[in-house]
Formats: sequence, C-alpha cells, structure tokens
Amino acid sequence: MVKDIGIDLGTANVLINVKGRGIVLNEPSVVAIDTKSGRVLSVGSEAYQMVGRTPSNIRAIRPLKDGVIADFDMTEQMLSYFIKKLNVKGFMSRPNILICCPTNTTDIERKAIRQAAEKSGGGSKVYLEEEPKVAAIGAGLDVFQPHGNMVIDIGGGTSDIAVLSLGDIVVSRSLRAAGDKLNSDIANYVRNKHNLIIGERTAEKVKMEIGSVLKGHRDETFSVRGRNVVDGLPKTITMTSDETEEAMHDTMQAMISAAKDLLSTTPPELASDIIDRGIVITGGGALLDGIDMLFSEHLKVPVMISETPLDDVALGTGKLLDHIEKSN
Repeated sequence: MVKDIGIDLGTANVLINVKGRGIVLNEPSVVAIDTKSGRVLSVGSEAYQMVGRTPSNIRAIRPLKDGVIADFDMTEQMLSYFIKKLNVKGFMSRPNILICCPTNTTDIERKAIRQAAEKSGGGSKVYLEEEPKVAAIGAGLDVFQPHGNMVIDIGGGTSDIAVLSLGDIVVSRSLRAAGDKLNSDIANYVRNKHNLIIGERTAEKVKMEIGSVLKGHRDETFSVRGRNVVDGLPKTITMTSDETEEAMHDTMQAMISAAKDLLSTTPPELASDIIDRGIVITGGGALLDGIDMLFSEHLKVPVMISETPLDDVALGTGKLLDHIEKSN
C-alpha cells in the first residue's frame, strides 16, 4: 500500500502528513554539521537545541531562508532524514509527495524544492502547491467554490497573503518578513534600547511569552538575559509587552500595507465576498497577541484566527492529496 505524503517545508519547521495517519512529524528546520568533516550530526529538534550554543567545529544551520532553499544539500539531507525517520520505506514503494512553497518562489527555486523532494523521497512523483492555498484548505475554507476567500499566512520566513476562488489563487503577495524577522526586530530593539545582546532563541521566547502587536493590549513582563554591549558581562533586563509592540511595529505595518495593496487589486465581486466572509490568519504568526484586531482595525474587514494555525499547511496537504488522486 503506497501512502502519499504531504510536506510543509517551512523556514522554521517541517511538518509531514502521511495519508491515513495525519501529521506524524513536526520538527524545527535545523541541521547541525561538523564543519571539519562536513558530517551531519543531528537534524530537527536535537539540532535546534544547539542553535547559538555550539563549539567552533559544529554549526547549527537553517537550510531554508525566507521560505526558499538557501542550502540545497542540507535541505535534501534534512528531508531524507525526516522521511527515513517515519520508517515508511516498508509500506511505501513510491509515494506521491505534495510539497508547499511561498507564492513568490522563482522557477529555479521551485526546481530546487522539487529536486530535494525527489531525491529524498526515492524517485516519487512530486507535486508543488502554493502555501496560502494549502493553508486556506487546511484552515477549513472551501476554496473550490466560486466565491472569494482571503488568507494571511504568516510563517517563519515568509508572509503569504492571497485571495482564492474556484480552487486557485486570484491575487497574492508574498513578503520575506515573518516570524524570523519579528525575532530579529526584538533582538535589535533590545540591543539598541537596553545595550543587551541576545540570541535568536531568546528573542523568539520573548515574542512567544509576552509579545503583542497592539499597544496596551497585554500587560506582561519577561526577564531577558544576555551580554552587556558595554562591558561584555552577562546582564538581565525586564522587558514589557508594549516594548515588543514597539520592536515589531514596522514589520507589522509592512504586512498591513501588503494586505491593503492586495485588497485594492482584488476584483470587486470577490472583494464584496471578503467583506461578508472576513479574512483568516494562519501560520505561527497567527498566535501573536492582538493580531486579528490589528488587521481588522486597518483593513475594516472582520478577521479570524484559524483554529489550528501551526498545522494548517500540513493538514491542507492531506486534503489536497485526496483531491489530486480523484482528479487523476
């Protein structure tokens, strides 16, 4: 029995959905290598623990940057590792693989993603789908009907905004500014305002623990530890939710302008559907405090958060694989 697999190849995480079994793998997109021998030491969660904590001969790298493959060999090795980990070779001869990519991916980048999937999946048939479409399906939107659905998918490397109708994307925008950019915004803010250098994992923790995109909406504090810029010694500061809003403000405004820009180019019939049906936010960014209110306030349209924002792309691959099978 051949089990088809859907892969959400994210900048921050890789999720794999095996047909009939659901999401069976969710691990960080990180590979740790020995720089002297070039040998892969660990992949996924184990490698993520090493980020910012490795000796000089070990590097923890993210093979994907801004939603595209930055290091082809590492991406291929990472995918092979995850597919082997599923221990699916026994019951899979040559599965179909459905893999997702951002909307602004170039033909060369698409070819790289396809090749990485083909090599790691053992010569299987590889389908490529655009991420916002798959996310919308995973979020439960019926994109195959003749009415407009709008989705904002904020991942790790890219934010994809799209209006869909009749099973396809009508208009879309993709920004290389998403979760990772918000982490670096927080790290830069802490450095500039508090003279403290922090790593990307600490910045992400701040975002997740007390982050908010609305001033005055969340009132929490977090002890941030890092290295003092002035004397190089360890130092601890207390950061507030309002400070995270200040840090992330410009990137959030860029996302709002892209969404406004998209709405201004949406055909009027579909735009009126969006006023009725609202916009769905999915991806890890959907978990940010106040994000639905922020978009609703600026776009003057109802905005909802998907029920399973982190899993929507992987869930959507499962539903799409059924659709592909029926149409073939």
